Amino acid sequence: MRRWNGWGDESIHATIDEGARSFLEEALGLGAPPQDASLAAALAQLPPTRLTAAQLHGAPLPLQTDAAARLQASVGQSLGDWLRLRFGRIGPVGDAVAFPETGDEVRQLLDWARAQGLVVIPVGGATSVVGHLTPPEGGRPVLMLSMQRLRRLLTLDPLSQLARFEAGVLGPDLEAQLRAEGWMLGHYPQSFEYASLGGWIATRSSGQQSARYGRIESLFAGGRVELPEGTLDLPTLPASAAGPDLREWVLGSEGRVGVITEASVRISRVPEREDFVAWFLPSWERGQAAVRELAQARLGLSMMRLANATETLTTLKLAGHAGAIAWLERYLALRGCGEGKVMLMLGFTGGAAQVRAMQALAKPLLRAQGGVSTGTVLGRKWAAKRFRGVYLRNALWEAGFAVDTMETACDWPRVTPMMQAMEHAGRAALAGHGERCHAYTHLSHVYPQGSSVYSTFVFRIGPDFDAAWARWQSLKAAVSEAIVREGGTISHQHGVGKDHAPYLGAEKGVTGLRLIDGLIREADPGGLLDSGNLRPAPAAVQP
Repeated sequence: MRRWNGWGDESIHATIDEGARSFLEEALGLGAPPQDASLAAALAQLPPTRLTAAQLHGAPLPLQTDAAARLQASVGQSLGDWLRLRFGRIGPVGDAVAFPETGDEVRQLLDWARAQGLVVIPVGGATSVVGHLTPPEGGRPVLMLSMQRLRRLLTLDPLSQLARFEAGVLGPDLEAQLRAEGWMLGHYPQSFEYASLGGWIATRSSGQQSARYGRIESLFAGGRVELPEGTLDLPTLPASAAGPDLREWVLGSEGRVGVITEASVRISRVPEREDFVAWFLPSWERGQAAVRELAQARLGLSMMRLANATETLTTLKLAGHAGAIAWLERYLALRGCGEGKVMLMLGFTGGAAQVRAMQALAKPLLRAQGGVSTGTVLGRKWAAKRFRGVYLRNALWEAGFAVDTMETACDWPRVTPMMQAMEHAGRAALAGHGERCHAYTHLSHVYPQGSSVYSTFVFRIGPDFDAAWARWQSLKAAVSEAIVREGGTISHQHGVGKDHAPYLGAEKGVTGLRLIDGLIREADPGGLLDSGNLRPAPAAVQP
């Protein structure tokens, strides 16, 4: 059973030991968890659906209008979503939820909703952390279009290495269907267990091993999109010079252009061997130099993840096993990686000979920067728990601490200034509320040109909703402003949604925004999909 007000399966419980709790309290002060609102109290807040009995009776499929279904479909996993759920300050929710089981049923629902003057918001796995699912306040009734029943593998073409899925399939189900035939997709975002294929495409997702398998734009080969007034079929071609690539109009469209119902993806054979190896380097500067050289050498590694000194320290402190960590710290210090050390996790994936060759080529580059390998011990632990780390959000909340993340990408000369600016902005924002902020950063995806910069911010929740909301809003605004000021993208992997939409113009410019608005108007002239994601609803179609 999935948690209604937190992350993941209710049966999985992360914990933080006394050492980790003491570390956080020393950094931030004593945590005081607030009293969570009950589900019953949250549901009691919801107003009745605005759809009439005649509308519900005339819908092409049965619609769910009970409070629990509407709430579940209308919130994601951002800290803002958590605050509203945990404190019982719910805000707007959809008026009904539809559960189509075929692409044809999606088409019927869109036609009916357009005739009824509704707004439609597609829902995949509901893992959004930037407000994609929050319905617009006021205005027209909102239909939440859940895609969770469209999850079949439709075709598998081993010659072309293509598989076609219904777009609502979640990560584990997708991989299980492929691995039964000896294939895999290899797209592993942190939200893998609950995120959908259509959601990955609509938000331009990036997986932990995108260095080998590619970001979702490299994996998405074609598919079908139901537009408000028609159907867009995207053929699968190995390459084309026939004008603009229409797939790009769908990638990152965030439900504003149409509803993705089918997607063909480029698949790979399950690799013969995969090693995750942890290295430690003496400093951030030498760690950054190492990953830049590895990326520019194009060795074919599947993953490079470099944590700065504060994140490295935090990871070791929160790991538990104090005795083993103390031994590791002494060993690393003797090898030249003492205070200020950084941890680098590398993924080597492929044939056995290929993996050995990559490791042999990487080793001298890392040792030249003072790197010390700890082998695959930490790597195996990381791989075993790669989708469990996010459960720490639940444990930290229960200890009185909130967690939010912000991420960007920029060229190499800007990486360190970006990291420093983001962390400083987060600390300054919380200082404005008389609070401390524990900020740390890692490079989650490394490219020859530059890198992503992914920062985490931990702070005390606050005594009530208003205080907690004010702290989060200040943090979000300050870090977003730092990102655009330093020349980064407002999103490397989380999408734009509503939370980041005010900052999109810094990257796209006035002309770019005008082109995006033009595409939305052409695809959706009646404003059926005016969720507010990506761009505000054009004035011409405002209710």
